[in-house]
Amino acid sequence: MGNLKNFFRDDQSFDRLYPEHFRCISKKHWTPLLVAQQAAEFLAWPDAKILDIGSGVGKFCMIGAKMYPGTVFFGVEQRQELVSCAEDARKTLGLQNVEFIAVNLVQLDFSGFDHFYFYNPFFENIDFANRIDDSVETSVALYAYYTLYLRTKLDNMPVGTRVASYQGPGNEVSENYLLSQSLLGGLLNMYIKTR
Repeated sequence: MGNLKNFFRDDQSFDRLYPEHFRCISKKHWTPLLVAQQAAEFLAWPDAKILDIGSGVGKFCMIGAKMYPGTVFFGVEQRQELVSCAEDARKTLGLQNVEFIAVNLVQLDFSGFDHFYFYNPFFENIDFANRIDDSVETSVALYAYYTLYLRTKLDNMPVGTRVASYQGPGNEVSENYLLSQSLLGGLLNMYIKTR
């Protein structure tokens, strides 16, 4: 597939790692390269374990892993097809510090991770028009449940935990997190747990 560095030039180049039907929805559902770079810069520390919640085809994790080989990136995604696609791309890139987990978020133990990233992961539960597929239930109640679940889990993390949220509504983190940076007109927000 040519020089592997070429995949990291821009979004179109990176998206060549994926099948056509996933390339077509990239702008709507996968983290842009610039956002991934900025979020990874905020979250990455040597030996840290970063979890991407709702990782899709794994774009954030692989961009972060390429930038920070001393940090381990994990992606949790409930769709096995997306996890398989992410794993194929990871193998193509030869990245060793990335792992994808095919489970629902509520089945995951958060204590194994240090910092967190998400790109509005539960919006698909209330977005009836722009769905990835029809395997995920659309439900306002489910959206509220997952959002509260994530907020509670993040609140149980230790002081110093970092969170980067792209296009999120902001209610995934509590007042125990301080907004450290806000970029891209408020679309990318970075938080640190202070209490």
